[in-house]
Amino acid sequence: MTKVKKKAPSRVRYEQSHPTISCRIPRELYDRLRKAKTAEGKSFAGILKIGLGVLEANIKKEAELIKQGYASGYKKGYAEAESNFKVTYPCTICGKALTVTSQEEKEAIRRYMRENNWGHTACHEQRR
Repeated sequence: MTKVKKKAPSRVRYEQSHPTISCRIPRELYDRLRKAKTAEGKSFAGILKIGLGVLEANIKKEAELIKQGYASGYKKGYAEAESNFKVTYPCTICGKALTVTSQEEKEAIRRYMRENNWGHTACHEQRR
């Protein structure tokens, strides 16, 4: 029967806070990592940290590009919708454009259009 060696509490805490990562890589990549390790004077963990930093920077840049694309698309879509659906009329005093926004304005416009016989040109032409 083999006796299991008990680990010191400090060793257990260290292993919990510093987990081991193991993976298999092609020989070519391993050789490149060894050369980089020697040239930089860093450990494999140090090289991994550098690579992770580059990856995180790329992720942040990608997230920023997505955010910029969304903002640009939103502005373009909003402008297009505004030009297609926004209803304005001139102020009777200064002449500047007023935008129809309230329900009361919309109902007043409906009443005015009904009272003044507004309709499609084709519909008016059929009546003649």
